[in-house]
Amino acid sequence: MAISAEKLKALIKKKFPEADIEVIDTAGDSNHYSAIITAQEFRGKSRVEQHKLVYKALEGAMDGNNGVLHALALQTKIK
Repeated sequence: MAISAEKLKALIKKKFPEADIEVIDTAGDSNHYSAIITAQEFRGKSRVEQHKLVYKALEGAMDGNNGVLHALALQTKIK
């Protein structure tokens, strides 16, 4: 299964409406992405906590065998 970069960005934007988000399809297969997310919501949170917030925003897209997204390399920054 696959997910478009636009859909992935929309899921993240839904949770972080004021964030700056860049999504890149790293393999050209709509299944392996990298994302740079700059959001105020990350302030005061550890890198692990920031990434957990992003994974939660994906609404199950990375949930094991049932997920539509295989890989997401995250870089989170505080806005």
